[in-house]
Amino acid sequence: MYQSGSPEYEFHVETFGPHTEFGYKDFIPQFKAEYFDPQAWAELFRESGAKYIVPVAEHHDGFAMYDCSFSEWNAAKMGPKRDVIGELAEAIRQAGMIFGLSSHRAENWWFYNGGREFPSDVQDLRYADFYGNAAPGPTNDTEAWKSLDWQPRPDAAFLNNWLARTQELVDKYRPQLVWFDWWIEQTVFKPYIQKFAAYYYNRGEEWGEGVVINYKNASFEPGTAVYDIERGQLSNVREMPWQTDTAISQNSWGYVRNQVYKTPGQIIGDFIDIVSKNGCLLLNVGPKPDGTIPDEEAAILREIGRWLTVNGEAIYGTRPWKVYGEGPTQIREGHFTDTSRSAYTPQDIRFTTEGNTLYALILADPGETALIASLTFDEFPAEKIQNITLLGLDTPLDWLQNDNGLTVYLPENKPGEHAWVVSIVTGD
Repeated sequence: MYQSGSPEYEFHVETFGPHTEFGYKDFIPQFKAEYFDPQAWAELFRESGAKYIVPVAEHHDGFAMYDCSFSEWNAAKMGPKRDVIGELAEAIRQAGMIFGLSSHRAENWWFYNGGREFPSDVQDLRYADFYGNAAPGPTNDTEAWKSLDWQPRPDAAFLNNWLARTQELVDKYRPQLVWFDWWIEQTVFKPYIQKFAAYYYNRGEEWGEGVVINYKNASFEPGTAVYDIERGQLSNVREMPWQTDTAISQNSWGYVRNQVYKTPGQIIGDFIDIVSKNGCLLLNVGPKPDGTIPDEEAAILREIGRWLTVNGEAIYGTRPWKVYGEGPTQIREGHFTDTSRSAYTPQDIRFTTEGNTLYALILADPGETALIASLTFDEFPAEKIQNITLLGLDTPLDWLQNDNGLTVYLPENKPGEHAWVVSIVTGD
């Protein structure tokens, strides 16, 4: 809305008037979250099969969703007038899940810079604490966006404030996971993210709890935190744990008009692919300003939960096999690739293991037979196999192995509507 000439800018002026009279800050009174029920959210997330929950504590906009002592611009004092993060933390823990939170505070350094290019409230010093520095920066130059030495650099006051706010989140809410968006990879942030990591990991030791930092790009050295890919996946197994963050929606992270949703089957397929490569999935939903989660999104979460009720043993606590899987569908590696691939086929199979069980997860309906080409006699001798079943059914399956692989004969009526899991118990 502060990018002059953009569709959002034009819509804003037509709908709300000039930015000098109605700016971003003026939406806050409309954000009431009057129906926000943290227990209901937690129950929905539990039904979805989620094990850890990561609400946004502060986005680029600088409006803190918690009781922030460094600014009056927060949900405890404005809008909902509730400590949204604090209430969610309590409800999520009561429901038996791990609580984390995310911070996008770093990007606030430049987030409102478009508002300096034309008359707007961003330039009004009365609101400087909210709109921040609105520092100039490249907007269309892709290579400039990748720069690790963006000019002008964040100054010491901004960086110290970033560190203090992030440490406050740790102390107030005791998250076991802190997720950072991009831009903390900027060279000037390096000593500050090191200080934060030391502070947070030491606090975890004091609490006697495992804690995790998620990062993008090259913000942290491999092995010091958990790598995260936005709206994308890896093409192969990664030895160190990693994570995908993506959204239920194809076109937005928030609640918008003309939402285009992914199907439960699409999400489950990507989820399986990620887990087979030693990753986890952080799945975003976009609540309404009244504090409720849209019915369409709740329905998708519950469908994923129903799938996990049947097939969760092939996901939770498993590890990758010696190959992640097989099949023709190519996974493009990297950020923002989650809508660029073709649909999975019955030949797309992924593997996970737990103990002496190998799980073959078939990503599309194979009909009455499934050929698992990776399980030839040389790779997986028949005498090792004790039992083969389809999760959700107790009856052992018939199977045949030859030079082409392992053929499994499946029932006509298979449980569920999405990916199907062949469980292969071995004698090892």
